Amino acid sequence: MFRRKLAAGLCAVATSLVALSAPAQAGTLFMGSYPNAMIVFDESKGAVTSEIKLETGLPTSMRLSNDGKYIYTTTITTSGIEVIDVATRKVVNKFSLNTPTTRYRFNGGVPDPTGRYFYTIATQMDKEIDRYIVGKPRYAVIDLQQKKIVRTAEIEAQDEPGPNGGWRTTFMVSDDGKSLYLFRDKVFVINVADLKVVDRIDLSKPETTGMENVGFGGGVEAIRTPGQYVSLFNAADPYVHNKIFGVARFDLAKRAFAFTPIGPAPASMAGLQVTPDGKDAYTVVTNGTLGNKRCEIWRFDMATTTLVDKAEFECRSRFQFGMSQDAKKLYIYGASYDVEVYDAKTLKLEQTWDLGNDTTGAGMVVVP
Repeated sequence: MFRRKLAAGLCAVATSLVALSAPAQAGTLFMGSYPNAMIVFDESKGAVTSEIKLETGLPTSMRLSNDGKYIYTTTITTSGIEVIDVATRKVVNKFSLNTPTTRYRFNGGVPDPTGRYFYTIATQMDKEIDRYIVGKPRYAVIDLQQKKIVRTAEIEAQDEPGPNGGWRTTFMVSDDGKSLYLFRDKVFVINVADLKVVDRIDLSKPETTGMENVGFGGGVEAIRTPGQYVSLFNAADPYVHNKIFGVARFDLAKRAFAFTPIGPAPASMAGLQVTPDGKDAYTVVTNGTLGNKRCEIWRFDMATTTLVDKAEFECRSRFQFGMSQDAKKLYIYGASYDVEVYDAKTLKLEQTWDLGNDTTGAGMVVVP
């Protein structure tokens, strides 16, 4: 039974990957930079072509709309949201949630299918005469037309992250806009109408899998297809607790979970990038710390879900991982003024692009 379910999960993942095939072409990179800008980088030219000023401050996260037309950027300086039109490179909506007496903190989120609302987890801080009163994190709905938080709801104690967890998580919304999904060590299904958790899918002990401690890594989203969430995950068997990693696929409509284990889990993984034809996938792994730190690029054959190649590269203290529009180049970037470009076939460093800007942890959005 277990083998049949694994095979079915693998076939489903492979099918969804093949369906994503698209013509190869150079793309445009959007990256947040200090102190308050979004840089636009042309892959074909290997140069920054423009900068978009963000009036609300320093960008901390970016989210591409499902239709690829808009980038939703959150900023930390004034707790703002700025919506960028991908085609025109213009900010079409911007506002700050902070007031002279109230401040908010939130990192990331997701727009609903209509683009009217933005869902996140926010912390409110109220200024008193002699101190700030810091509230507990709450589910929050931001109206992008009214430019304010219109609803919040308490997060139940059982749904708060443990001592080693955090509130930075991955959000998804169902195609009908009625359900909000949060991916952490488990999947939380939230009814958008009242912000109540209607289902908690405990992936720590999936039925008949023999696995526990399954977790969708925060922000490690591999592929975005309609109604689906696909990512890397870590798991441990319930007996000797050996950790492994693999590819997980979650159907947002059916709330069904399928996964395929790959091998022993490294200390950390920087993301999964899949080629447009669905044949290959790449990730970056890190083992060790300080002088013993070792960083490698791994390439997988997605037809067999096996590791087929790997290469070591010079570690950075902090970095992120991305892929070019045509999947021919791999990018190591973040907390620096440059992007290291690696050949996807040889896994060797080809060149370094000078951005002329210090990039933030907001990530990278690649568009045609």
